[in-house]
Amino acid sequence: MISVDISNVWGQIALPDLLAMESEVAAAHETLMEGTGPGAEYRQWLNLPSREPNPEMFRILLAAERIRNDSEVCVVVGIGGSCLGARAAVELLQGQHHNIGKGKGNPKIFFAGNSVSTRHWNELMRLLDGKDFSVVVISGAGAALEPAIAFRSLRWILERKYGTEAARKRIYAVTDPADGALRQMAEEENWESFAVPAGIGDGFAVLTAAGLLPMAVAGIDIAQVLEGAAEAEENYALRSFENPVWLYAAVRNLLYRGGKAIELLEAFEPGFRMFGLWWQQLFGGAEGKDGRGLFPAAAELTEDLHSLGQLIQEGQRNLFETMVRFAYPEGSPVIGGDWKDLDGLNYLEGKTLAFVEEKAYLGTVAAHTDGGVPVIIMECGELNERTLGELFYFLELCCGVSAYLLWVNPFHQPGVEICQQNLLRLLGKPGCE
Repeated sequence: MISVDISNVWGQIALPDLLAMESEVAAAHETLMEGTGPGAEYRQWLNLPSREPNPEMFRILLAAERIRNDSEVCVVVGIGGSCLGARAAVELLQGQHHNIGKGKGNPKIFFAGNSVSTRHWNELMRLLDGKDFSVVVISGAGAALEPAIAFRSLRWILERKYGTEAARKRIYAVTDPADGALRQMAEEENWESFAVPAGIGDGFAVLTAAGLLPMAVAGIDIAQVLEGAAEAEENYALRSFENPVWLYAAVRNLLYRGGKAIELLEAFEPGFRMFGLWWQQLFGGAEGKDGRGLFPAAAELTEDLHSLGQLIQEGQRNLFETMVRFAYPEGSPVIGGDWKDLDGLNYLEGKTLAFVEEKAYLGTVAAHTDGGVPVIIMECGELNERTLGELFYFLELCCGVSAYLLWVNPFHQPGVEICQQNLLRLLGKPGCE
């Protein structure tokens, strides 16, 4: 079970204020679970985790196995929450360099459709040159322009490389169960398709085929991911401050009310950077409306201490940190000695890298709290598929509760549509003048 340590926030908030929030948090949790608040029709993600095998799970595993067997590369096309969860999972569990050494039987995973950058597209074309590849395209009923353009181009390449019939067997669509252009195309072209169940928005879709199919292609045990999420569903149903969901949601909202406008999510793992971007879209999309909401930002430690560290330490006192911690893996390397000791590191001889990381963590927390920055610690235990599933569900639940504490609808993003409509108008799409 994830634990939330708030010992480094006292002084910024007071115990009576936290206890006074109990009724508010209880009401927000009740609103989410009972579906009595705005956006209630988009709460189906609450019941996604399942320990029991089902036909959809078998289809996902079979499709993933086909992709692994016939492709050197799998291109996942999507934008925002619809594909960030899969990318977060792959990089957190397998590292930023997960593609090195991979090929047919264990394909490389590339992501497309998340920008309109010509340079990014040219790089993808170079990486696909001469490779057998398949495409997983993820899009809701309201298809975004960026993935639509990327998919049209990739489909064109597939059809000319393999022929129209063979190309159909290399396209896998994840989309709305009934509506939208991608659903219509999948049915007309006879592509294998998977549905994101009705009542689940893109931001909360990581435990659907949108997240699970790319994870399975990457070799992640998705049954264990769902097992961890199912445990989270049971463990975090508790209605008291013994529930870390309540504690995290309450403290971050108290800090926000006290003038902390920015939350910086951090971990001492380079592979965490993409997970931080998934968290950004989740909380930013849920809370940022009606003139309210914390600004979610993510950082990787210790690297970002050498860029953002000065601002955190001595800049405006308008932020707080949430540090996500995982247990150290076995086999931490030992620092050796050097008879000249020109780098002055012999005092660390015989110490492990995990020892250094622990001291870096402790030193960072001490420095930042002394500098007036509250630090929430989120202890997650061993980093594996089960922990990942638990963390996904935990943060989704926290997000829903926290948004209702702000009295906003967590499940719509009207501001995003304004940018999309402006883009379509400037491109001259008929009907968008």
